Amino acid sequence: MIARPSIVLCFAASDPTGGAGVQADILTLAALGCHPLSVLTALTAQDTRGVHGVQAVQAAWVEAQARRLLEDMPVDAFKVGVLGSATNVEAVARAIERLPRLPVVLDPVLASGRGDALADTATLEALRARLLPLTTVLTPNSLEARHLCGDAGASLQACAARLVDMGCKHVLVTGTHEPGAQVVNTLYGATGRLRENRWPRLPGDYHGSGCTLASALAAFLARGLPVAEAACEAQAYTWKALQRGFTAGAGQSLPHRFSHPVHGDPRPLRDHA
Repeated sequence: MIARPSIVLCFAASDPTGGAGVQADILTLAALGCHPLSVLTALTAQDTRGVHGVQAVQAAWVEAQARRLLEDMPVDAFKVGVLGSATNVEAVARAIERLPRLPVVLDPVLASGRGDALADTATLEALRARLLPLTTVLTPNSLEARHLCGDAGASLQACAARLVDMGCKHVLVTGTHEPGAQVVNTLYGATGRLRENRWPRLPGDYHGSGCTLASALAAFLARGLPVAEAACEAQAYTWKALQRGFTAGAGQSLPHRFSHPVHGDPRPLRDHA
């Protein structure tokens, strides 16, 4: 019997297009040699043009899904996306607290690419209070970083510092919403800026780029890479998936997550019990 792959538990909403949400998590993790577990937090009615409706799963069901998985299977990392409600934030926080030493990647999806709201005020406050202190790497875009820290005019470095003060260990701010021929993604920690990666800006709009990045980051952390190295590998994988993306609907393009060989050795980077 071969060694088991690294296992990542994802908390996320569905996306019928497969471009974002739990479907994006599953595709990305599988492409990177991990085994994905999934706890569904909300149902969405959406297409490549935007989100047309969101129905949160009841918190008791979120908690039941997580409990059954955590009592049955080993987990090496958590990835958190759209949660749907403040009560679901609480349910997810309690699940993560059962394994406090595992890496947690939080993608604070506050709105769709079109701007459709995916988190209300209560959910946002719950994220700040309950999940930021449990987060290993937060992966906001620049708009989300400013929204989370409550200052639309703040510099990204100031936003990151405030988010670290709120409890998360690292913040990887993506620069797709900032001007320039290059997209600048910056990783921050308790000591300030840790590294900066620059990527050629690709033409067009993409559905699920943030989910892909966060899931890839969780995959590399689950496989034992340090945060800075995992962040770099995850960005490289995501950029290639977007570069080779495809258009299937009337709206945004979709990442092609299996369009190139697995980035690195798909075998676990560390032994698992």
